[in-house]
Amino acid sequence: MRAVVVGSGGREHALAHVLSRTAEVVVTPGNAGIPWSVAAPPEDLEADLFVIGPEAPLVEGLADRLRRQGKRVFGPGADGARLEGSKAWMKEVLVSAGVPTARHGTFSEPEPALAFLESLPGLYVVKTDGLAAGKGVVVTESLAEARETVRGYLSGEAFGDAGRTVVIEEGLSGPELSVLAICDGRTAVALEPAQDFKRVGDGDRGPNTGGMGAYSPVPVAGPGMVSTVMERAIEPTVAALRGRGIDYRGVLYAGLMLTAEGPKVLEYNVRFGDPETQVVLPRLRSDLATLLAEAADGSLRSIPESDDGAAVTVVCAAEGYPSAPRLGDPISGIDEANAIEGVTVFAAGVRADVGGLVTAGGRVLSVTGQGPNLASARARAYEAVSKVRWRGMHHRTDIAERAANEEIDR
Repeated sequence: MRAVVVGSGGREHALAHVLSRTAEVVVTPGNAGIPWSVAAPPEDLEADLFVIGPEAPLVEGLADRLRRQGKRVFGPGADGARLEGSKAWMKEVLVSAGVPTARHGTFSEPEPALAFLESLPGLYVVKTDGLAAGKGVVVTESLAEARETVRGYLSGEAFGDAGRTVVIEEGLSGPELSVLAICDGRTAVALEPAQDFKRVGDGDRGPNTGGMGAYSPVPVAGPGMVSTVMERAIEPTVAALRGRGIDYRGVLYAGLMLTAEGPKVLEYNVRFGDPETQVVLPRLRSDLATLLAEAADGSLRSIPESDDGAAVTVVCAAEGYPSAPRLGDPISGIDEANAIEGVTVFAAGVRADVGGLVTAGGRVLSVTGQGPNLASARARAYEAVSKVRWRGMHHRTDIAERAANEEIDR
């Protein structure tokens, strides 16, 4: 099988890495750190399977255009991609499907938005309605900060048109969980869950980012929890989409909070998560190319199986990320990191320059370690991170720390 992966980040590198076990792979446009990269539009390529990585081309209808060319595509059309393209619409679908979620409201004017904030008990979540590259969410205990965020979003100053409608939610408490489900339009099967780390700094401090690391498996989310998520969230959502005439063939990625009342959906994404992909897919024992092709055909038959080990990924970021990342710094140590047993370095924000790779984005590398348990996977990931260097590189030092310690205590 020949597979084309569309995108240019660490997620796409991980997708290509796992697909290449059984398929011939091309990544477009890719980046200088992804060996299968080609500079060609996906519409000009021929393959047995097209896998669209990022959310923006899905929202813009790339899957629809490729399907009109007669190509087999894993990724929802623009109609289904509205789940991520419009958080307000996503909440409407959740409510209509009876999926548990936070108390919320949608606003385009400041006065009612600010009044709704006043009615909340004290942890405030403000989101842009549209796409904001994973940065359009503020979670705060400060009413003043929440008010300022609402005003900045609705004015267009912060994220332009993406923020001129906001979704405001009551903050929930509990462990977060990511469940990625493969959907064929009628049915869905879950991959192994993961937990990611959104804040830039240790101890979940600092601003939200696109994700600073992740790990899998998640000790608090055994098979029973995943079954509950499928029954209460994923399956009702797929049915609700189908009831609206939407044939959803792709990943449905549920970001959840495990509250005292049970799991509640914080958000849906319509593509593989980044950096969750970098820990979920390397653990997959099943043939990923066959699984995605079956979903793209609307006839899922395979059941995904993962190994009994663990994976931890640590995102290495450029100086100044997430606000103003510094670009163009030479990168060293990738080969040394990759030489460590169980380690794979996935390239994200890089480009080629004289002498090698240089930084070209905020999240530069995802360094993934695999091992028989979380502690060993984590140790390998951080050993590999210690080999990688560029000016101003920073990363969290606590990815999967608590889970690994709890695993040792058991």
